[in-house]
Amino acid sequence: MDIKEFFKLNSSVAVACSGGVDSAVLLFLAKKYAKECKAYFVKTEFQPDFEENDAREICKFVDIPLTVIEHSVLSEENIISNTKRRCYFCKKSIFTLICNHAHFDGFDTVIDGTNASDDIDDRAGTFALRELGVLSPLRLCGINKTEIRKIAKENDLFLYNKPSYACLATRIPFNTKITSDILKITEIAENKLSSLGFTDFRIRYLNGSAKLQLSKNDMELICEKRKEVVSFLSQYYDEIYLDLNERQTDE
Repeated sequence: MDIKEFFKLNSSVAVACSGGVDSAVLLFLAKKYAKECKAYFVKTEFQPDFEENDAREICKFVDIPLTVIEHSVLSEENIISNTKRRCYFCKKSIFTLICNHAHFDGFDTVIDGTNASDDIDDRAGTFALRELGVLSPLRLCGINKTEIRKIAKENDLFLYNKPSYACLATRIPFNTKITSDILKITEIAENKLSSLGFTDFRIRYLNGSAKLQLSKNDMELICEKRKEVVSFLSQYYDEIYLDLNERQTDE
């Protein structure tokens, strides 16, 4: 099945929008080939503000209406207890909301940006999508991450080179309770590093301390920006560690 055929069979779709390049390309393709489409973004404490901003901008660019749904995941104990099933519970909660809003708006088909490069057998959230009947056309049509970025660049989608991003909860080790304070500190810290020119990195929370995981380019930059980084992060963390392994992929 190719993407045109998918949207011929599913001509009216609700698109789960994350603010990343995968869902951006999915929105672009839905606008191009579907008869009717609408985007939905769920804003929780796990998403930094820039994700919502990017979601709004890409929907404006491709001319698709967007509904932003506010939801507090911190009210759900099975999520904040942060077991290895956290992603399943979180995905189930978020996509249940999307499905309910979409069905109320008259859409029977909900789609997301899971692509052919994603290892769906290793992602707890994938089971939640299956249970809810959410379809993943990029994966079903064999479109991988390289092709997604190519489509995005060729069609001037400003997110084409945006690094892959995982929610703020992934910075906290399993079985460490997720709190609003840890999430906010993580967002502030990562925003600061972004402002200093770091582009593909994570700041992991370790019992009051921070572990920086940097890509090759960012590893070179830390030597130049070390004092400023340490000065800023010391306001929020007891100790600051640097992982000497170059960061390759996100969980």
